[in-house]
Amino acid sequence: MTDEAKKMLNGEDELEDEADAFAAELTLSGTERIRQLAEAGDAAAQDRLGDCYKHGLGVAENHAAAVEWYKKSAEQGNAAAQRSLGYCYDYGQGVKMDKEKAVYWYEKSAIGGDVDAQRNLGNCYLHGWGVAQDYEKAVYWYEIAARHGHPDAECSLAHCYSDGKGVPQDYKKAVEWYQKAAHHGNVEAVGNLGVLYTYGRGVEKDERTAAEYFRRAADRGDANSQYNLGACYYWGDGVELDYDKAFYWYQKAARQRNADGQYGLGRCYDEGNGAKQDAEKAAQWYRKAAQQGHTIAQYYLGLCYENGEGVEQDYAKAAQWYQKAAEKGDEDAQYRLGWCHENGFGVERDADKAAAWYKKGAENGSANAQYALGWCYEHGRGVAKDYDAAVKWYEKGAENGNASAQLSLGNCYKAGLGVEQDHEKAAKWYREAAEQDNADAQLALGRSYFNGNGVEADKQQAVAWFQRAAQQGHAVAQSNMGNCYASGQGVERDMGKAVEWYEKAAENGNAIAQFNAGYLYATGQAGVQDLEKAVKWLSQSAAQGNADAQKVLRMLGYM
Repeated sequence: MTDEAKKMLNGEDELEDEADAFAAELTLSGTERIRQLAEAGDAAAQDRLGDCYKHGLGVAENHAAAVEWYKKSAEQGNAAAQRSLGYCYDYGQGVKMDKEKAVYWYEKSAIGGDVDAQRNLGNCYLHGWGVAQDYEKAVYWYEIAARHGHPDAECSLAHCYSDGKGVPQDYKKAVEWYQKAAHHGNVEAVGNLGVLYTYGRGVEKDERTAAEYFRRAADRGDANSQYNLGACYYWGDGVELDYDKAFYWYQKAARQRNADGQYGLGRCYDEGNGAKQDAEKAAQWYRKAAQQGHTIAQYYLGLCYENGEGVEQDYAKAAQWYQKAAEKGDEDAQYRLGWCHENGFGVERDADKAAAWYKKGAENGSANAQYALGWCYEHGRGVAKDYDAAVKWYEKGAENGNASAQLSLGNCYKAGLGVEQDHEKAAKWYREAAEQDNADAQLALGRSYFNGNGVEADKQQAVAWFQRAAQQGHAVAQSNMGNCYASGQGVERDMGKAVEWYEKAAENGNAIAQFNAGYLYATGQAGVQDLEKAVKWLSQSAAQGNADAQKVLRMLGYM
């Protein structure tokens, strides 16, 4: 940690609290003298009397009376009263809210040198409140106030440098102004220094120092820093991983209605980290955050409704929450919303809308959406069939680790769809997906080894991959295992094991395996002749249209 960072972490507030000093003064002398001076036309006294009415100091709180006295003082050019009158118009205290009048009085006060008004005027220009949005003018007023040591203005000026609003983006200057603001007691600046240390912006990345800044701000009640400190503990960034402490700080933030903190609590309950796993509580906290516009929480609340976890399953509500998150650019929500449109879950089935949302998600980096969009192009669903485009998106999804995209890309190379046929590349992508336990890819890789396509023929390797897929319940792979044991390819010939695998595949509805199992039982090649089992499996195969099964049944007199 740098010496400057230590100084910031250990620094104390240096600004005097003017409001507390005034309150103390009133306790000693009361309001009568102030009223006499105000009624005699003293502008400073009029401003003070306005403060008394606004805060209920020595008189009953009365915002309308406060406005009356502020106005008298402001019209005489008192900058403090002009700022206070602007504030009343800004927030509708004692008068009807009027942002333009707020700007009018802030500007008069700012020109008169009031640093609070200068900072407030900067806010108006930054956000376009009562005036056309103008980042450069916002920076102009922030800098004037900041040069006079106004902590909030220093922090706001740092924001502008960090975000590149009104000035070229400059993280080092952002750090400089955050440090000044932090030294002057601005707790938000302390937390924001933690963010800059987290990502190494304007300073050398240092997660331990970041966590210390977050702790200092969190201890002083900054909700964002409480969430960030919780996240440090949740992921073990700069501190030892500790889910209990993560939950503690998330809860602190959530109690202040901090949406990130609410989302964090939802994750804790969802995953059982730092709290007992509780789907209902997870959904409740996701909802609180989602209702405040938290994008990721909206997505997770959509998942809760889609899967019926913590709430009653409701595809329409799932789609609604996915839509909210998707419209704000969340790529996972865009993918799920596309899925809803593709399958007609919670929304009308619409292949065009499905493809459109997959495209948005794919362009934003969702590997699932990249695969889905590739599939749309391959099959002409919602878009014109285009094998080149299919390969393009399968490649993106495959490179991002999506097993289905890897399998599909392998299939394209195997068949020469959108690319030149290349069995080696096909096998390469089958392996990538197979190692992620994609059963279809394990089957495909097993076939590659069995036939020597793209890899050296190796029946034992083929059996190994068939078995991995078969153990996941893949019916074709189970049938292939039966074939291997029946023919002694890659394993020692064993008709007993052959029929075992055929029956597993048969139970999963594979017509060829049903025929093979029935035939082995009919001929006694399974080790025992069993006409009842033979008829059972042959009948199921025949019912699926298998001509060989129908022929054997006729020979046995059952058709």
